[in-house]
Amino acid sequence: MKRLLHHVPHSRSLRSLWLLRELDLPHEVRLHRFGSALQDPDYLARHPLGRVPCYEEGGLTLYESGAIAEHLCESVPDTPLWRPPGDAERAAWLQWLHYAETIAVHAAYLTQSHLVLRPPEARSPVQMKLETRRLARALGVVADQLAARDHLLGTFTAVDIAVGYSVWVSGHFVELGDMPALMAYLERLRARPAADGVFGAPEGYGIYMQPFYPLD
Repeated sequence: MKRLLHHVPHSRSLRSLWLLRELDLPHEVRLHRFGSALQDPDYLARHPLGRVPCYEEGGLTLYESGAIAEHLCESVPDTPLWRPPGDAERAAWLQWLHYAETIAVHAAYLTQSHLVLRPPEARSPVQMKLETRRLARALGVVADQLAARDHLLGTFTAVDIAVGYSVWVSGHFVELGDMPALMAYLERLRARPAADGVFGAPEGYGIYMQPFYPLD
């Protein structure tokens, strides 16, 4: 079966790439650059909003990272990376899978502010400060969950990929040094063999060109 992932390095498609590797599913990756390149009519026929991820499998096309995660885990029913219907941790698994987007929405605003609205006069300092506080609060929920465990459900699952990516992006805008549980969590995640290289980007393809973007 042919599996094709359209991927922009550093973007949310990183989650899908990492999960494909964790599940050891053969796949192809088609790299795209962040920005207008995704507005090509051929790509828009796959993803009407011109974003990533976009995952193709036979005649199936999916372009929500949470839906891709559920679909891929279902395709490997014996994987320990998910919690199937009926499992005692199923609801918690779903909760964390979608909580990753709660974090990501604040990080996305800050990404737009720092990287797209480049002239300072085009930004809203008040809104940026508000989003930074909201982001820090959302991260605090994850830090609390990890206070006495290595992973969100105790053992590594696909939700750690989803949330871990959001934490990594957030670290470009919030000082994670104030949350040592999150720093240790990211170190554990990035040490996984399947994560090797997924956070990198070929020259000209990445989104985040510096490790931290201060408010001022």
